[in-house]
Amino acid sequence: MVTLDVRPQLIDALSALRDRVAAARFPLPLAGAPRARANRDELLAQLDDYLVPRLREPEAPLLAVVGGSTGAGKSTLVNSLVGRRVSEAGVLRPTTRTPVLVCHPEDHHWFSGMRVLPDLTRVWVPQQDPGDELLLPGEDPARVLRVETTETLPRGLALLDAPDIDSLVADNRVLAAELICAADIWIMVTTAARYADAVPWHLLRTAKEYDVTLVTVLDRVPHQVVSEVSRQYGALLTKAGLGHVPRFTVPELPESAWGGGLLPASAVAPLRTWLVHQAQDPAARQHVMARTAYGVLDSLKARMPGLASAAAAQYAAALRLTSAVESAYDSEHARVRGRLQSGAVLAGDALKRWRAFPLDCSAGELLDALAESLAALLLCAVTAADERVDEAWRREPAAAAPSLRDRDPTTESAEHRIGLAVRRWRRELEEYAEDEVRNLDRSAAPDPDVVAALVATALLGGRRARSAGERLAERVGAHGALRLRDRGERLLADHLNRVMHSERERRLAPLDALDVHPEPQAELIAALSVLQKER
Repeated sequence: MVTLDVRPQLIDALSALRDRVAAARFPLPLAGAPRARANRDELLAQLDDYLVPRLREPEAPLLAVVGGSTGAGKSTLVNSLVGRRVSEAGVLRPTTRTPVLVCHPEDHHWFSGMRVLPDLTRVWVPQQDPGDELLLPGEDPARVLRVETTETLPRGLALLDAPDIDSLVADNRVLAAELICAADIWIMVTTAARYADAVPWHLLRTAKEYDVTLVTVLDRVPHQVVSEVSRQYGALLTKAGLGHVPRFTVPELPESAWGGGLLPASAVAPLRTWLVHQAQDPAARQHVMARTAYGVLDSLKARMPGLASAAAAQYAAALRLTSAVESAYDSEHARVRGRLQSGAVLAGDALKRWRAFPLDCSAGELLDALAESLAALLLCAVTAADERVDEAWRREPAAAAPSLRDRDPTTESAEHRIGLAVRRWRRELEEYAEDEVRNLDRSAAPDPDVVAALVATALLGGRRARSAGERLAERVGAHGALRLRDRGERLLADHLNRVMHSERERRLAPLDALDVHPEPQAELIAALSVLQKER
């Protein structure tokens, strides 16, 4: 007899792997990202809702989840297995909106807490009309698990009626998949009219892939075609490698015509007997738990590398996007440094003001013109860098992420930010000039504003402002002029670096907020390796 391995070391390794899976993010819209997110969510659901709680508490009742297509008769089947109406059935689709779990009263404590399906709010209903919805105020019906107890079910077995796997309501489909992942036994229900549909077969193939304990029910089969339909369905199962799966047939009866009644006990007796045997026979129970648990564990060898590969693709794409930003800003940073050295700021209105200084232009007016010209040069560099980034990102599918594409209209413009930075530079330069003038050992000190204007012109004017340095030396001395030039150059370089760095970081901020790092790939593989060693 196969025994379930419940060693603490294995559970610890599995819990660590679960944390790595939960931490994996695939925010960039790459080709494989939607599938990776779905795989992660499915795997996380199986770990949280089934595997970890099952290994921690192997004595808990077996949970059989009844799933299937719209109108397959799942609720009627559950009601008939229980012997009374516990789940709403009817002709309106989808009927099962709130999942219903049924267990023996003495097993209630296993499901009233958060041991399995921790994301669902429990509503315990000892006895009520299943058509009545009892929800907490403001509660989403799709995120509620209704718990019913009945002594007609044996201890050690619980049934869960899940929403339709092909429901028109997306939340129902997601919840149905989540509930199935919590099961020890998957009961797939289909009908004589729909047994070849694609959706049920997708779940059947998934069950085979994970090697879970699976049962199929062919429901509502007309008497005259029972043999033929059963044979064809069996042939399809065999072709899919599922010929060994226990298969039960439920005939079409008047009680099931409108979905409102209970089927005769004889119609569901074989399935009920099989379920009771799995729950009460120790060997069968161990086999069911071990097969489903080990099927999920074995599937990790194929599923984890896929998640790791998707995480690596995310990081590679993030690196390309980051590199495009850094390259564009580094290039424009170098270009603007060259333009400053060549005196590009001393042009247009600034050059006209310099030529008129000091007769027809004040120091303040010259500084204003130089500051405006410097701000325009920096804004041009930032705009050019952003345009290069946009061009590079247009070739990257990952750049289509909404957070990267949509700029926040409430944020200040680059023009405003650069204007503030240039004004700070001017204010600090004026303070340097005031310090130098204050330290002069002269009775008639020069005007600090004139000194500041000359320093700014000498720094920003290149060869065209050679005379600015000479005039500066006449006012503060050769050593003073040299000190001011050195301090001013460092100040200008510092503000230039700060502007370009802050604008680059601002462009990278939405990408950084996605938190795409290289660690998830290695952590996923490492967690799988540790788990495999423990096994």
